[in-house]
Amino acid sequence: MSPLIVFSALLLYFGLLFIISHFTSRNSTNSTFFTGNRQSPWYVVAYGMIGASISGVTFISIPGETGNIGFSYFQLVLGYLLGYFVIATVLMPLYYRLNLISIYSYLGKRFGLFSYKTGSLLFIISQTAGASLRLFLAASVLQLAFFDAYGIPFGITVLITIALIWLYTYRSGIKTIVWTDTLQTTFMILALILSIIAIDSALGLSTREMIQELQKQKLSNIFTFDWRSNHNFFKQFFAGAFIAIVMTGLDQNMMQKNLTCKNIREAQKNMITFSLVLVPVNLLFLTMGALLYLYVQKMGINPGEYSAFFFDSVSGLYKNTDDLYPTLAIHYFPLMAGMLFLMGIIAAAFSSADSSITALTTTVCVDLLDFKELDTEKSRRTRLYVHMAVSALIFLVIMIFKAVNDRSVISAVFTVAGYTYGPLLGLYSFGLFTRRNIRDKWIIPIAIISPLVSWIISSNSVAWLWGYKFGFELLIMNGFICFFLLWMSSIGRPHVNFKD
Repeated sequence: MSPLIVFSALLLYFGLLFIISHFTSRNSTNSTFFTGNRQSPWYVVAYGMIGASISGVTFISIPGETGNIGFSYFQLVLGYLLGYFVIATVLMPLYYRLNLISIYSYLGKRFGLFSYKTGSLLFIISQTAGASLRLFLAASVLQLAFFDAYGIPFGITVLITIALIWLYTYRSGIKTIVWTDTLQTTFMILALILSIIAIDSALGLSTREMIQELQKQKLSNIFTFDWRSNHNFFKQFFAGAFIAIVMTGLDQNMMQKNLTCKNIREAQKNMITFSLVLVPVNLLFLTMGALLYLYVQKMGINPGEYSAFFFDSVSGLYKNTDDLYPTLAIHYFPLMAGMLFLMGIIAAAFSSADSSITALTTTVCVDLLDFKELDTEKSRRTRLYVHMAVSALIFLVIMIFKAVNDRSVISAVFTVAGYTYGPLLGLYSFGLFTRRNIRDKWIIPIAIISPLVSWIISSNSVAWLWGYKFGFELLIMNGFICFFLLWMSSIGRPHVNFKD
């Protein structure tokens, strides 16, 4: 694929984003930026959230990891359904009843100022890491497909990527994102389907033959019941449920979109519809991942010729698997499949990154700077400065990650989430399921101790727990430790009755 073709595709794609931004930015205010004036159609939000939740991490890392773990990731996806049900029936009614802009305001009402600010800071840390990792993927693909051809440094690629996001979101924020997400989701799904068709056509296998080949090579294995394995079904299922709860229900980025719906009923329809569609979409990603490895084997291709992807005979695992799909799409797939892949990965990455930057801006303005009146001229100027500062922070973290990264991004994202979202899980669980209050100032050491204890246990679990290895269920343990410490520090009933 020539750089000129890549540039033409990017120009078309970003042109469409800026057209959408132009129409959604008319008569915009700070309220538009933060809440979308609470006028978003629920079905538009549900469709757009598919792209936002999948992101570039799913788009590249999950197909790449299929060669090492088969379809075992699908166990996690099944757990998502339980998590989204809890969000729709427990968390969303609470957020709408309290008419929240930032969901962390609940912690202030329930426990006090320190809990409120700590929750916001935990989100800022988590979201900054997650958004940076996702944008790192998009920038890496752009570097491979276009910027390398002209000797442009990776740092410039990242800078251009973030600047484009800032330009189409700085005026209307979440209102623009709700609508651009629909475009980005469409490109992502088209890229996925066309990639599967391209591989199937090249292999020339019938559906039955393809299934038999995948089973023979154990690429499509889903369930694992060895209790010591990282991929044990029960570990994955319940970890998936809690990951959905914390990375959607306790995440300002994802909930800010839901809170733009007109009322709680429409928001719940959005969440249930989104969760049901997400399952088959993830299954398609896993299917494509297995086909990628089959394609490499049957066609005698060496992806390492253009990337760092290789098979490590010592560990028996594929390394640098994030490079596999981009390399095949850009250098081996038919032109149209390659172009749609490029637009799909950019769409997947941007649909989560743009809303992350907007959500971080919202959290800083509403939670840390304590915006009382949203639509004053001073508030508008401050919001613009914060938006720029958040973008600069994302750039810095991406460059740091570029310097130290040596593992699959999907694992890195969930590892970061396990440590930073754990205290949020403990705080919300304690607030929702007990009637006790806490010593508010104690939340700061508790939020530090619970991830630290979790890390110590996880690092020594093989020696201490008869060979047991922690996977994504680290999040559950972290939340439980935080909950236990909160209980030990609790002092009585809260001063607010949330049933009123």
